[in-house]
Amino acid sequence: MRTLCASTLIGEFFVIGFAGLVAMQTSDLSKATVWTVCGIAMLLCVLLCGMITRRGGVELGWALQIGLIVSGFVVPTMFFLGACFAALWWASVHYGRKIDEAKARFAAQADSGGGPEGGPEPDAA
Repeated sequence: MRTLCASTLIGEFFVIGFAGLVAMQTSDLSKATVWTVCGIAMLLCVLLCGMITRRGGVELGWALQIGLIVSGFVVPTMFFLGACFAALWWASVHYGRKIDEAKARFAAQADSGGGPEGGPEPDAA
């Protein structure tokens, strides 16, 4: 799960940066306000990459997704991009958990002495 979620978050990092450039040119917000908000969101993306498997990491990621969608009120394209990244976040969490479960099953089989099919492993000559 960690790899898929981190990939999504790094993609968001860049999108938030580019959205900041657009917001700086098209909105009435000051440059300081735009870059403070974008900087905090970008920092959160990077920090979440390291804490995604900890308690509250996934929920904080969902909060970031909501913030990304809400940023569409400043840069309208972000409604669409935020929804796309929310879908990617869901897929990263959902399929990442399935991959983690499969890895745990395979590791348990290997620890019990059986091969992937459950039979004995061939001798390494």
